Amino acid sequence: MGRGWAKGLTALSDSRVARAAGAHRGMRYTRRKPVEEDRRCSRTWREIFWTEDLAYGVGLIATDGGLVGRGAIAFKSKDVQLINTYLAVMGRRAKPYLVRGGGGSLTYHVQFGDVVLYRWLEAIGLSPRKSLVLGAIDVPPQFFYPLARGLLDGDGTIAHYIHRPTKRHQPTYRYERLVVKFHSASRAHIEWLRSEFATRGVTGALVVERRRGKTPMHVLQLGKKAAETLLPRLYPSSTAPKLERKWLVWHDYLVGQTVPTVGFEPTTLTS
Repeated sequence: MGRGWAKGLTALSDSRVARAAGAHRGMRYTRRKPVEEDRRCSRTWREIFWTEDLAYGVGLIATDGGLVGRGAIAFKSKDVQLINTYLAVMGRRAKPYLVRGGGGSLTYHVQFGDVVLYRWLEAIGLSPRKSLVLGAIDVPPQFFYPLARGLLDGDGTIAHYIHRPTKRHQPTYRYERLVVKFHSASRAHIEWLRSEFATRGVTGALVVERRRGKTPMHVLQLGKKAAETLLPRLYPSSTAPKLERKWLVWHDYLVGQTVPTVGFEPTTLTS
């Protein structure tokens, strides 16, 4: 008899199975180690707790990441600095790899397997192929701003520029602008984000950017006053996990750094 010999057999059809079942009938078994102390079960049974780093990582996954397969979590970015920051806040050592896209562009990808984290992300609102169906994220209020920073770094914009809106009638008129945008193909997600900001005194406009041959992009756009209220909350210190190049736009605004002058249609400075 080899391994698996009893497969398909029952106590009624085979005397050997009947004897084995009878030897265990009426007996009770308990673990010699509690589940939380058994290393073999630690990844299966562990509990996940919100932290500021994890909240930031969730924001990145909700935008430029995703749930794949049956328990893998993926993330991609053109910024290797953001890839390294993501791995640090998630406590992982996965090795990034480069993928060449259309036009020769290169994107860093990283992926690791974690069934417990995968199911936890599903429970708070993420899902496979989430781009069009992402809605609210069930985040505790105290971790909302780190999450929003992740959403901004994953698929948002901070722009700072000098605007010349009326070159013909007022050629010397200049206006300094600071704009923050959050992008998503899911309107439900952007409406949830707008509502969350509104409850915290930050108001923004919902704009739809239609792109030929592509899915419309829903954008939450915050003007100068709203941006000035929001950004100090997103970046409470210079050591908070972040995408450096986006944070530098806000930093330059604070220190009065010289910025470009643009016409009526501003050029997107970061994306």
